[in-house]
Amino acid sequence: MSYRALVVNKTGDDFSIGVQQLDEANLPAGDVTIRVEWSSVNYKDGLACSPAGRLIRNYPMVPGIDLAGRVVSSASSRFKEGDAVVVIGYDVGVAHPGGFAELARIPEGWVAHLPAGLTAKEAMALGTAGFTAAQSIDALERAGLRPDQGAVIVTGATGGVGSTAVSMLAGLGYTVAGSTGKDSEHQFLRDLGASEVLSREEVSAESPRPLEGERWAGAVDPVGGSTTAYLLRTMKRNGSVALSGLTGGTAIATTVMPFILRNVNLLGIDSVFLAMDRRLEIWQRCATDLKPKGLLDSIAHETGLEGVEAATKAILQGQIKGRTLVRLGG
Repeated sequence: MSYRALVVNKTGDDFSIGVQQLDEANLPAGDVTIRVEWSSVNYKDGLACSPAGRLIRNYPMVPGIDLAGRVVSSASSRFKEGDAVVVIGYDVGVAHPGGFAELARIPEGWVAHLPAGLTAKEAMALGTAGFTAAQSIDALERAGLRPDQGAVIVTGATGGVGSTAVSMLAGLGYTVAGSTGKDSEHQFLRDLGASEVLSREEVSAESPRPLEGERWAGAVDPVGGSTTAYLLRTMKRNGSVALSGLTGGTAIATTVMPFILRNVNLLGIDSVFLAMDRRLEIWQRCATDLKPKGLLDSIAHETGLEGVEAATKAILQGQIKGRTLVRLGG
């Protein structure tokens, strides 16, 4: 059985990326063989498809950290031919051939049944970015966040995590503020449910003050750096920041004051190696109360394998709005 895949390769300083026709013999060891219907483009995929990304562990590699489709064969008792499944995270697309291919073979411990209420296309309109948004909101609520406690801010709000988080929070009845560096996208965020839009400059400004006025009940932060520092010093008492990204930098200039004087929580969000029981709980919420209204209309855009390279370059340059789906067989 042959299949098409996007393959990246690097030998010395020579880097290549392109769509190739592969044979089933190219598939790695694994328990579940999946006919991939949809994948999606994440920031991590941008790094994987860049010669300077330093993400791929061995070449050649099929990138794509997300995939959804149907099982074509299985050595696992948990899965049978025809099952609808979804895979995100683990080593997929980094050290194990991933979702930018028509066929994938995955260890059974990385595979989840697609929950009722989500199609494969919808699951990939969420993908790692949307799943991370859902995981962030779930963590905030487990820390005590409720809609009546005040506004929740989402940073990097036009990106994959941010745009999905805005829509999810609005759907739950939260008052949502979004921050962005794109003046042209304020209406996009308001259409998703944001009642207020802040500039990137405001939420990344440095300050000599360890605390500022209490403004936010919670925050979904896929940005990091000086933005996280701003959030910590403007968080309301008992508020929480769910931190999942580093596009704004890895260093945070803060003090202990938000934590010991306002009982602020900094919640780390890692979707890559989340335990399967929790993973299934988050997917279930994605299919029910956290499923964004108009998911496919307002957030997702589509491309084929030939368009992935351009999409990965654009996402690294901050030029992608919302989510980009990769159509393989859906």
